[in-house]
Amino acid sequence: MTAWATLEPQPDQVRDPDAWARFVSADSYLTSHLFGSTAGTVLAIFGVFALGCFLANSRVGRLALAAMVMSVAGSALLLVPAAISTFTLPAVGRAYLDGNRDVMALEFPAAMQGSFLLGLLLAFVGNVLLGTAVWGSHTLPRWAGAAWLAGVVLFYVLGVVLGQATTGSSLPTQTAGALVMAVAGGWIAWSPVRQDRRAPDPAATLLP
Repeated sequence: MTAWATLEPQPDQVRDPDAWARFVSADSYLTSHLFGSTAGTVLAIFGVFALGCFLANSRVGRLALAAMVMSVAGSALLLVPAAISTFTLPAVGRAYLDGNRDVMALEFPAAMQGSFLLGLLLAFVGNVLLGTAVWGSHTLPRWAGAAWLAGVVLFYVLGVVLGQATTGSSLPTQTAGALVMAVAGGWIAWSPVRQDRRAPDPAATLLP
């Protein structure tokens, strides 16, 4: 869902305000941010809770629980600027297209940027620790943890951070990272199901 939301990069607000205003005021922008970015983050929080609980009693239980707390805290913080972007920017874009050019001078509080950066840091570190926990758990596929780590670097470092520092929008690496994390997450989730199906039925072993 997050990969879908990052497919179309946002035009530069400073260089081409007209294109930016048309982009953020379109219905597709609201839909992709509401059901892609926001809903995708909410589902990721539930998934991280499930993974942390699954690994809680394993040999990496402490690491998994610390990773779960950091990842969930970071994702929750990132929901704040995501909600503002989803519901505020369309109104700003429509006001600009209606002739209110001064609306582009609006500035959000510095606390919003601080919340975004803190959430980004916590989400990155927490997800790195999650991938490390999967790698060292001996109960989940090690290479699924490695794939998760690769996706985290692609999404956060080469996607979000590099995109904000260069174009101010999403990069293809962000989409690629989200897809890699989705594949790794599916691999992690499916592995216990496969193990349960392969495990012998204890009742069957008691039959003569």
